[in-house]
Amino acid sequence: MRSALLRGFTSQKRPARRRTTAGRTQEGPRVTTIGFIGLGVMGAPMAANLVDAGFDVIGYNRSPGKSRVLAEKGGRTTGSVAEAVAGADVVITMLPDSPDVEAVVLGDGGVLDNARPGTLLIDASTIRPQISRAVAAAAAERGVRALDAPVSGGEAGAIEGTLSIMVGGDAGDFTAAAEVFDAVGSTIVHVGPAGAGQTVKAANQLIVAGHLELLAEALVFLDAHGVDLSSAITVLGGGLAGSNVLARKAPGMLARHFEPGFRVDLHHKDLGIVVDSARAAGVAIPLGAHVADLLTSLRAQGAGSLDHSTLLLQVEQLSGKHTGLSTAERAPR
Repeated sequence: MRSALLRGFTSQKRPARRRTTAGRTQEGPRVTTIGFIGLGVMGAPMAANLVDAGFDVIGYNRSPGKSRVLAEKGGRTTGSVAEAVAGADVVITMLPDSPDVEAVVLGDGGVLDNARPGTLLIDASTIRPQISRAVAAAAAERGVRALDAPVSGGEAGAIEGTLSIMVGGDAGDFTAAAEVFDAVGSTIVHVGPAGAGQTVKAANQLIVAGHLELLAEALVFLDAHGVDLSSAITVLGGGLAGSNVLARKAPGMLARHFEPGFRVDLHHKDLGIVVDSARAAGVAIPLGAHVADLLTSLRAQGAGSLDHSTLLLQVEQLSGKHTGLSTAERAPR
């Protein structure tokens, strides 16, 4: 089973590279201009890292105020998708949901209407696999090379340039994008044809949701028994229970800081993709479906804009604690 699962997967761990000129490393060819569409929580630091790596980045965001970070880093900003795409060698989209990608990439005046033949389109959004396949097919008709390349690592990973990137599409196009991926990620894996990146990202979100829920339950369990939570997290993190979720999310949960690194709304959307895809494949995901319901409940209670670690407050509420979701009102925004 293990060899069957691993067969055909190739991985790149980000090497230490010394860049010389804009968009050039000693190992690879030059890419001059990157059009970056979507400068939100994840997109802005990713675009900034591309500037730091020496690329000429021109960014567009529907809310102009969010372009400030890129401008401060030395990138260029523009007021339209067309201006961000025209003349770009690579176009990266980092958008909230499938309809946004369809509108920006496939819509009138969108990416494909303005991209030159040969442009490399990298969609870093988390969307439905079938939409990624549709984008790839439409791009091919225009002579544009498309990769679906959703990322994992949250805001911290985007800022640090250590994202995990799961890439679907042509292997040659994956190789051509190596320098771009290297600027924003540390684990870059080609997982198969178009749509495969999104399928792996769905599995990632399933695992993260399960970890978060069990971490929340463990913290409430430990607190009920009077255990020092910080000490408990330290020792749990050093054993088999340790994970990136525990390392990155437990400190904020202990401090009761729920400012969004990854919003409940977005994880709810992602688990919707998981549930629908599992149903289509005839696969049972009993625990995943349960956490999806819990996130739906959090959204209904007004916590959609908070971090997904707010699952802790829900477990407290279910356990009859007086804190519960009411503490979200004191969470930094």
